[in-house]
Amino acid sequence: MGLEFLTPQGVAFGRCALGAITLLIIARVRRIKLPRGKSTWFVLWIVSILLNVIPGFLFAYAEVRVTTVLAGIINACTPLMTLIFILLISREDKPKAYQLFGLLIGAIGVAVVLGIWNGIGSNAGVGVTALLLAVSCYGLSFTVIRKYLTPKKLQAESLAAGQLVVASITLLPFYLINGISKDEYRPGPILAMVALGVFGSGFAYIWNFRIVEIAGSSIASSVTYLTPVVAVFVGWIFLGENISWNEPLGGLVVLFGAALSQGRIKAFKN
Repeated sequence: MGLEFLTPQGVAFGRCALGAITLLIIARVRRIKLPRGKSTWFVLWIVSILLNVIPGFLFAYAEVRVTTVLAGIINACTPLMTLIFILLISREDKPKAYQLFGLLIGAIGVAVVLGIWNGIGSNAGVGVTALLLAVSCYGLSFTVIRKYLTPKKLQAESLAAGQLVVASITLLPFYLINGISKDEYRPGPILAMVALGVFGSGFAYIWNFRIVEIAGSSIASSVTYLTPVVAVFVGWIFLGENISWNEPLGGLVVLFGAALSQGRIKAFKN
């Protein structure tokens, strides 16, 4: 809905800026100081690139080429991407058989979601590629947070606010150059962007840092299990998008593969 009056760059900047304003207000009210130290801010900038700047643009870019439903289901691949980067970065952790099997099942699920037997048009193919690149960034970001930011024991509100501030600064030039696609501002799209920024890029990132700290990056990334469910119903109710039989079926296969790779299904783990 935001793309009705904003470009993909505009959507990415808008949600980050609104999220940053929300978190700065929260930090001010709770008297929480922003992070200090150049190294911390550099890591926050890297995280913002992986969690906000690149995915924010790629998801908005893909949304003009694929449905919200498909975008939401592809987003459920985040736990699988997170596991891949955990295995790559934590070299001491050797991949287990059930993890590899789960990754394979997840890949099959993605193929079912896309209806690969029907082929993918060039337009949809570009969109799907953008989505997969975006969730790859998500997967890497969870691992970076766990390894470089969690040990600093900083408050979640402080980290989330800092992350969105540097993301907004990074995206600002792109917004100024080409952020608005149409000078037509209807209440619906504006409210959609406010909701996306305040909740999707504001409060959500506070909870994100807290969950990574408490439960680890693998568990934190599993929040995307809910994304396909929400996307299917929201896309159907508000945008009138059609749902093909293979999309929810493939989504279930993706979720099964993710749960399997994380060792949540004891029968396979043993």
